[in-house]
Amino acid sequence: MPIIAKSASYQTVITTFEMTPGTCQDLLDALTDAYESFISKQPGFIAAGLHVNDAQTRIANYSQWERREDFQAMLRTEEMRQRNRQINEMCKTFEPVMYDVAATFD
Repeated sequence: MPIIAKSASYQTVITTFEMTPGTCQDLLDALTDAYESFISKQPGFIAAGLHVNDAQTRIANYSQWERREDFQAMLRTEEMRQRNRQINEMCKTFEPVMYDVAATFD
């Protein structure tokens, strides 16, 4: 389970995917498979979550990594490069962005 804390030393990556309602489930299935069978087994992976909006036009992915280099190394693997090409065909856009936690509120 992702933990959000300002003092954390890990890398947070938030990726947004934009798609049509007709491809939302296919994309969600592809992302779920990627996390279950590959991404979650990569060095430095901590946790992730997938979120779908009500209209099924956007998926938001929140993932955490021990270091930014771990995330970047995962992206460079041949398997993830192939998966990203397939994912790209199912959505209008997707954009992974690295973030630092600026503040948290309870």
